Amino acid sequence: MDTKPFLDAAREAAQSAAAIINHYYRGQLDVARKADASPVTVADVEAEKAIRSLLTTRFPEHGFYGEETGRSQEESEYLWLVDPIDGTKSFIRQYPFFSTQIALMHAGRIVIGVSSAPAFEELAWAAAGEGAWLDGERARVSKIDALSRATISTGNIGTLARSDRWSRWGQIVSSVDRIRGYGDFYHYHLLATGRIDVVIESDVNILDIAALSLIVEEAGGRFTDLDGAPIDLETTSVLASNGLLHSAVETAL
Repeated sequence: MDTKPFLDAAREAAQSAAAIINHYYRGQLDVARKADASPVTVADVEAEKAIRSLLTTRFPEHGFYGEETGRSQEESEYLWLVDPIDGTKSFIRQYPFFSTQIALMHAGRIVIGVSSAPAFEELAWAAAGEGAWLDGERARVSKIDALSRATISTGNIGTLARSDRWSRWGQIVSSVDRIRGYGDFYHYHLLATGRIDVVIESDVNILDIAALSLIVEEAGGRFTDLDGAPIDLETTSVLASNGLLHSAVETAL
């Protein structure tokens, strides 16, 4: 498969979204609430419309699943997965941990991932079998192979806190070198570039993590849910690592 046209389009769509997001960032925004009580702004909606327009015009035979505009009804072996502003709460509160996530799934397998962070001016991307990149530099995970020397970052761990795993998580906290809570896209960018070693989340959806899962894997890492299952459309938790630490954390939890 020649993935270049898909990657080029995803990067172009991310740039279009970034222009819209930057226009609204730090401005006065009306905030609405969706059915699930999560916030949404005009920036979310306009950014997704721009992405959807570009991708569906370029690839009219592809399906589309967006955080704000929903999923197209037609069946296709290709499905774009888009969250125009992953981290809307951060965006509203005017701190920079938000991003645009664009991924392409082919026959159930993620083959393109683009993660754009406008406030950081970072762009990460990957294509299946072709490696991962951050701002033009090849991304590679760390070689840390002991939890005692590892840095772990968490985000969205409410479900973890309410589960039997919570006490086991406490044991991990006491055994590693550093615990951080970067959250959203940022700790995955750090993981893919070898600056932290493990990410744990327990309250996510596929639109949050699809692109990031490919970026981490193409950087040499491993990306599953907390039970060790592969990522799919129903995934709600994450254990992502440099690969060397994956089994140790999974066992500990």
